[in-house]
Amino acid sequence: QLQLVESGGGFVQPGGSLRLSCAASGFNLDYYTIGWFRQAPGKEREGVSCISSSGRSTNYADSVKGRFTISRDNAKNTVYLQMNSLKPEDTAVYYCAAGYGCSGYVCENVRYWGQGTQVTVSS
Repeated sequence: QLQLVESGGGFVQPGGSLRLSCAASGFNLDYYTIGWFRQAPGKEREGVSCISSSGRSTNYADSVKGRFTISRDNAKNTVYLQMNSLKPEDTAVYYCAAGYGCSGYVCENVRYWGQGTQVTVSS
């Protein structure tokens, strides 16, 4: 079965950190750009970050720049999103996606979506 599986979400206090993982099953991530998206309650899904297939190019939404870091380990077929200095407004369901190309921080031509992982930032 071809799928992306996110993990690492949870509950954290403001200022805390989480690392999300996105693991591919049944296919090789090497040839795909990977994007992280999030959707807060009552809001549309938005792009957060995008990384090229080689990992040499990364882009971030202004709202997370300097706090989040996207990276990939193609040998492990996994992409990560390190989230530091978390704020309540970061609360959302986070999704990873495999596609072709990054338009800035948004992954384009998405072929695979993960099921999402909940991140809640609250005191």
